[in-house]
Formats: sequence, structure tokens, C-alpha cells
Amino acid sequence: MSQNNLNRRQFLGQSTLGTTVGILASSTFPFITSAEDKSPSERLRFGAIGVGGRGAGIANSARRLSDIVAVCDLDTQRIDRVNKSLAQGKAKGYQDYRQILDRKDIDFVTIGTTDHWHSRIAIHAMQAGKDVYCEKPLTLTIEEGKQICQVTKETGRVFQVGTQQRSEMGQKFLTAIGIIREGRIGKIKKVTCNIGGGPRGGPFKKSDPPSNIDWNMWLGQAPLVDYIKERCHYQFRWWYEYSGGKMTDWGAHHVDIAQWAMEQDGVGQGVLSLEPIVGDHPIPLKNGMPTKDDHYNTSHNFHIKCMFPKKVEMNIVSQSKEGNGILFEGSKGNLFVSRGKLFGPAVDELKEKPLSAQTILDVYKGKKTTNHMENFFECMQDRSDPISDVYTHHNAMTTCHLANISIRLGRKLKWNPKKEQIVGDDDANQWQKREQRKGFETNT
Repeated sequence: MSQNNLNRRQFLGQSTLGTTVGILASSTFPFITSAEDKSPSERLRFGAIGVGGRGAGIANSARRLSDIVAVCDLDTQRIDRVNKSLAQGKAKGYQDYRQILDRKDIDFVTIGTTDHWHSRIAIHAMQAGKDVYCEKPLTLTIEEGKQICQVTKETGRVFQVGTQQRSEMGQKFLTAIGIIREGRIGKIKKVTCNIGGGPRGGPFKKSDPPSNIDWNMWLGQAPLVDYIKERCHYQFRWWYEYSGGKMTDWGAHHVDIAQWAMEQDGVGQGVLSLEPIVGDHPIPLKNGMPTKDDHYNTSHNFHIKCMFPKKVEMNIVSQSKEGNGILFEGSKGNLFVSRGKLFGPAVDELKEKPLSAQTILDVYKGKKTTNHMENFFECMQDRSDPISDVYTHHNAMTTCHLANISIRLGRKLKWNPKKEQIVGDDDANQWQKREQRKGFETNT
């Protein structure tokens, strides 16, 4: 760590540590005023890697608390747009993220690239001594999750995953966790995670890539294929080559919350078996692989039954009568939570008997509740794990990745969470990782 970096971190720690309680009780960005008043040498500096819609959003949140000095994207139009809007054109623009990691004046990075680039960039960032805020889903495969957990341990970097439901959304999800922790719905019997179904589409037209996009670099670890506009930018989510469809896009949120509530998000914990009740895809699959290269190929209609310890059943579905959200069925009653709703008898009882402040403090890892980015900044100060750390996220993503493997292969899987292995199915075990194009491997 450079002396300048050390001074910046020391300054932020010393200037805010004594007022942490008051700061975190604020409803919106409590660091903004004080942070913007600091001299350049006293403020953290960061580089934004991947600045599309969500990537620009997290960069905007981070720059309220620090200085954005570098912007990276494989689309040069995005570089220019975000540099002007967030940095008044003063940041340095890059197409190669490695140039950002080489800069000694950068303390942390935000990563908002396509999903299949997350792991490689995050690993390289930590190895370069940078703290990381990375969008979800963090990984494309279970193996990538194992790699990230290992590198996080080895480097001691602070790593926040962008599963902001743990902090934000009016703290509806945090309140739901608190209700469950206090035993107000009794023992959890069944959970239903409605994450919605992905779109169907195709055939799409192949063409030359636009001049503002480095298509070979964009593909990264994925197979080299012709450019299709619908493979790129937001639509990448509906191709198994670059993502996991709704299973990882929204599963990263709701499955994470469900396993947090069940206290099945720790190391050695998690799902025991997965059964594909429904697993429809827009195009036929052969041995789990898409048979056409010009159509969306992630599942649009699915239902996977997952069993956890103590015979707790979790269903991951694309549709349910409750709509998008999580339904907890307990021995004393039910509880439903989504980004817009929180209801059930236990919720009504909060008017007369509020949750204990200690309960929420314990759930939120001993810290006062705040928004997701502020939690990341506080953890960079005290070098603790953020509310959405890589280990709990890897656990939830393992369930999501296994669910995709199950519906792609069309069979039930048994999982050993302690050994992180599929039991009695060598072929399915091979799906924990994917072949990566030479030069783009996550471990290089």
C-alpha cells in the first residue's frame, strides 16, 4: 500500500470512527457533505470497471463518497458518457481494466461488467491490492466462486457483492430476517422464491460488431462467436455463455435472502438436493447445451425443488400466485416479502411489539443499518466483512448454479455442501466449471 493510500484510509477512519453511530442513523448518504469537503489527498480514489446501466449506478453511489479517477468499458461510448456525467470529464478512460489495476493511486474498484467477466476482474483487482464492490451475480460457475473465496482469504481485501436487498429496499428484507430470527413465524417449513422467467427470442441477425465495441475482448472467456446485438449489453443475461438467466440474475437476490433467513448461508452449509420439476428452454438442448446459436437459451419457465437440512423445502419458481418475492411458510404462520411488499400476521404484530434493536444489530453483523455502498465504505475503514460478503454470496450462487445444472441436464442432483461436490454423478460434477478461452481464464 502506498503512503498516500494509507494516509487516506487513516484519515477516513479517524474522522468518522467517533461519529459512526450518528452517521449510520441517517437515511441517505450521510458521508456526502463531509467527503466532498475533504482535500483530494484525503479522499479515497476509485476506478469504475464496466459502466453500463447498473455499472454506472454503483459508480455514481461510490463517487458520492470518494473520487472517481478512472472509467473502463469495452464500449467507448459508455466511457465518454459516464466520464462526463460522473467525473466532469476529468477521469482517465480505459478499455483494458488491467491498466486501472496498475495504478497505485486507486484504492478500490467497482465492477459492473457482464456477468462472465466478474470473477476474473475481481480476482485480479484483489491481487493488485484493491478493495472491490462487484455487482451480482458474482460468478458464472461454482468453481469461480471457490476461486474468489480463496483469493479473498489470501489477500485480505474488503469485498462487497451488490446484493443490495440485504441493506436497502426500505429494509423490508432485513425486517423479514429479523421477524424470522425472533421466531415470530415459528420454524420455517417451506420457502418459495419467485424470481420470474426470462424472455424468449430469436432468431437474431448476425453482423459485424460496431466500431465502439471490442467484441473479442467482450467475449472474454466465452467461445468466439459472431456478433449479435442481442448478445450484448443488457440482453447478455439470456445466454448461458455469459450468465445464468433469471436463475442467477434474480436468484442472486431472493435465494440469497432465503438462505440468510434459513441460516444456511455459511461455509459448509447449504442445499442438499435439487429436483427439476419444470425446466423449459426457448430452444432444444442436447446434453445440456443449446442447439442453436441465434436464440436466447436460458430457461424461461422453471420450478426447482431444493431440500435443505431439517427437511426445509425451498422452491425456485418462475411464477407463483404471490408474484415476484419470497414466501416463508412457518409453523406459526406465513410471511411474504418483496421489494414492494412485506405482509403477514407477524408483520401486523410489529405495531404493538417492534423488533428488538439487538436483533437487527446481530443480523447486520453488529453494524448500524445503512445503505449498501455506505456499508462497504465503513468496512473498508475497519477492514471487516461487509453485509454481503463473498462467502455467503458463493453459498447462494451455488444453489442457483446447481439449479441451472439440474434443469439443463434434466435430473435430480445431490449436493455435499461441506465437500462442495455433487454426489454420485461424475458427469454433473464436471459442470462446476466451464472451458475458458485461452488467455481469459479466471486464474490467470
